[in-house]
Amino acid sequence: MSTALIIVDVQNDFCEGGSLAVGGGAGVAAGITRLLGAEPDRWDHVVATKDYHIDPGAHFGNPPDYVDSWPRHCVVGTPGSEFHPDLATDRVEAIFHKGEHAAAYSGFEGHADDGECLADWLRRHGVDRVEIVGIATDHCVRATALDAAREGFATTVLLDLTAGVAPDTTDVAVRAFEGAGITTHGAPVIRTA
Repeated sequence: MSTALIIVDVQNDFCEGGSLAVGGGAGVAAGITRLLGAEPDRWDHVVATKDYHIDPGAHFGNPPDYVDSWPRHCVVGTPGSEFHPDLATDRVEAIFHKGEHAAAYSGFEGHADDGECLADWLRRHGVDRVEIVGIATDHCVRATALDAAREGFATTVLLDLTAGVAPDTTDVAVRAFEGAGITTHGAPVIRTA
């Protein structure tokens, strides 16, 4: 049995000070780094996803409705699209970019630089179990975890290492995990203004 850690969208724009900041995002970045250091043998593989927008159309709203449209964020070539500096990336074997020209929430919609999709990469490396961390619990973590389960991977979300946008939508996400047979550990970080 081979296990992979999927780090979802721990990028500057989703952390404090970013254009679409989620409270607790920087703490999640640091917490993932601590776990990677404390349990280096826990995963056979570590991969990450990035929101990676060029022109995602109606995904960027002016004004945004914060349901289907959002402020500009994670635009390719900007500092906001980079991983947060508190996230250690030395163990990341592949990065899957998503959302260049459309909204994309799930890491399974992304692709590596060579075009390989996340599901194919995991299968090629013999992965059958995934653990998921990152931002935001109620959006991209939710979509990635649900797709992982749909793709047949035994899926766990380490909620202590996720940050949610809002309590209500985060509760919906946690219920969706339970309904999909996804294992959860801990509780997501939720810091409202």
